[in-house]
Amino acid sequence: MSTTLHSPTAQPAPASPVARLLATLAAGVLFGFGLALSTMVQPEVVLSFLRFEDFGLMLVMGGAVAVTLLGYQLLPRLFKGPLLGGGFQRHTSHWNRDTLQGAALFGVGWGLCGVCPGPAIAGLGTGNWALLWALAGIALGALAQGLRARN
Repeated sequence: MSTTLHSPTAQPAPASPVARLLATLAAGVLFGFGLALSTMVQPEVVLSFLRFEDFGLMLVMGGAVAVTLLGYQLLPRLFKGPLLGGGFQRHTSHWNRDTLQGAALFGVGWGLCGVCPGPAIAGLGTGNWALLWALAGIALGALAQGLRARN
């Protein structure tokens, strides 16, 4: 009796919810660790970068962009589909007035306080509870945008 273990055209079976949860947790821990290791969880470091006083974060951000570019280019060629099921997709950007206003508001907020959402959440893990104020502001901004988009 002959059985086929792997069909070259078969898509991977969808992963279980537990596997997805564990993968999400592992990705979040890795992301938070990287942010903490690179000191992006310290608003003072980010602000010194934005004032052109310290260019260490340029290497961090450049490395992240390079890894992302490689991943987007190579993974669809190496794998038939994502390991947790589904398919690879491209997201097309749509620039409009709302996107420009949101990006400008985000940039101003980042420049004023040196915090963006990912590093703020990771910074809580380092005991920097003052970041709760920045996260409250981010949440209020997201709420305001959601309410505005509804109208």
